Amino acid sequence: MNYALTNWGIRHGLPAAAMQELRTILAAPSNGDPVGTDAPPGSEARVSNEIRIEASRHNGRLWRNNVGAGKLAESGSFVRWGLCNDSAALNAVCKSGDLIGILPVLITQEHVGQIIGQFVSREVKRADWRYTGTEREVAQLRWIESINAMGGNACFATGVGTIRGASITGVGTIA
Repeated sequence: MNYALTNWGIRHGLPAAAMQELRTILAAPSNGDPVGTDAPPGSEARVSNEIRIEASRHNGRLWRNNVGAGKLAESGSFVRWGLCNDSAALNAVCKSGDLIGILPVLITQEHVGQIIGQFVSREVKRADWRYTGTEREVAQLRWIESINAMGGNACFATGVGTIRGASITGVGTIA
């Protein structure tokens, strides 16, 4: 939410849990669907849209992380875009997630009552996807593991339910 709201809660002695509930109420999604769910059920596009809506319901935000490279039409300059895409060699071994964002997390010890933003990454897959260990999946898993090792929240995701407490696959263990 914002700094003024946090200060107001502190001045009035509101518990951290009450402040978090208020933030949830104030940040509830509006009527209408900002990212759309008109894609075919089970498709990667539909799963991606549903996960973005779920993140919003948890006061988080996820944005599309387009990754690629190409020449600019006007100048002819070669440009790379997207996270973890500094070079073709890096992108071959570590592929960033489709959705990148932030999720508010209530700190419970030394920073009691403060909200921090946790980095979130989701590698979105169609609803019936299963990990098979292809080179691409291994590179995606490498990104997921590196984000989680630094305290982030990353996983493969085949549907909603991964925003809080996900395993790295978002759907159970990798088998």
